[in-house]
Amino acid sequence: MTGAGLVLPPTDRQTPAAALLQPPEAQSLDAALAEMRELAEEQGHVLVLYPASLPGAFERRLHTVRSLLENERIALLRSSLPPLALAVLVRQLRQLSVAGFSAGVVASAARLLTHYLHAGAQLTSVAKLDRVPVSLRAHAKSWVPGAQFGVVAAPAPQLVRIGNGDLNGPPFATRLAVARGQLQSDWVTATLAPAWQARAVHEVELPGDSALWWGTGRLVEFVAYLPEYAMVHQLVSSVLRTRCHWCGAELIGDRCAFCSAPPVPHHQPA
Repeated sequence: MTGAGLVLPPTDRQTPAAALLQPPEAQSLDAALAEMRELAEEQGHVLVLYPASLPGAFERRLHTVRSLLENERIALLRSSLPPLALAVLVRQLRQLSVAGFSAGVVASAARLLTHYLHAGAQLTSVAKLDRVPVSLRAHAKSWVPGAQFGVVAAPAPQLVRIGNGDLNGPPFATRLAVARGQLQSDWVTATLAPAWQARAVHEVELPGDSALWWGTGRLVEFVAYLPEYAMVHQLVSSVLRTRCHWCGAELIGDRCAFCSAPPVPHHQPA
């Protein structure tokens, strides 16, 4: 991982820890190469899941390390999810990594599981929100004293002024992870959670990048996710697996997570 805020506490004793990679200003290139080489040798494969908002220098460092090591067992997985949703996804992949799936399937599962995360926040202002489309009217209402907004960034953008509309929730049972910023409000737990039929609500620490991602520190971030690990396991197990014709990794979906090659159609020779 590229940030400590993306590592949530495990839900059981079997969930492994995550390695935390350092930014260029905190670690030399030689040290980063040595660390990644050691991880790959110890674990066999390395999956680096990082946010699309990662500083450019840090992202270039990741690609430089992978290129210099010439190691096809290192996958760089870029995600546009908000910080708390990305942290939940990381925990789900950590759980899958010890469930008997190959590294290629676990890496490919990141794209699959993203579609089952409903991520949003309660905000007091959308004036600096640039991750979700915001109308001029919503921008104007941000200046009204006491105005608050419910925003969903994934899987599809939504924005309502609280009290004047409802956010559409997932069409399946979920659990809700909630992280509080500087906003003191129970709207997410008292109103949104019952409306979304969340089976349980778990409060966690707010990721360090959340205020920057949402454009304000006065927020309550939330993400609804599949309520049981068994459901995640079954979902991944049910998807057809193929073999990458380029690097040989097993994969699900339409692209290899390690080399980015698409699968070869069945009617064409590899």
